[in-house]
Amino acid sequence: MSTTSQKHRNFVAEPMGEKEVGELAGIGDVLGKRLSSKGFDKAYTVLDQFLLLKKNKELFVDWLKDTSGANSKQASDCYQCLADWCDEFL
Repeated sequence: MSTTSQKHRNFVAEPMGEKEVGELAGIGDVLGKRLSSKGFDKAYTVLDQFLLLKKNKELFVDWLKDTSGANSKQASDCYQCLADWCDEFL
């Protein structure tokens, strides 16, 4: 039984390309705008940060909460989305 959202499954199903940051699981319009205003307008820029933090969940979740004001569930959903994408494509 899958506990991931449709948004998560859609994201992980295909290469990153030029996906907008709002296509990441856990990132809606408000968080997407906050991230974009700080230079994280594409999903791959958030992936860069995820990889810079060595895929460490605690560090990434804290970074996303500090950067965008995400709550713990949103940050964890985004982390899992990127982790699963990396397992699929890297």
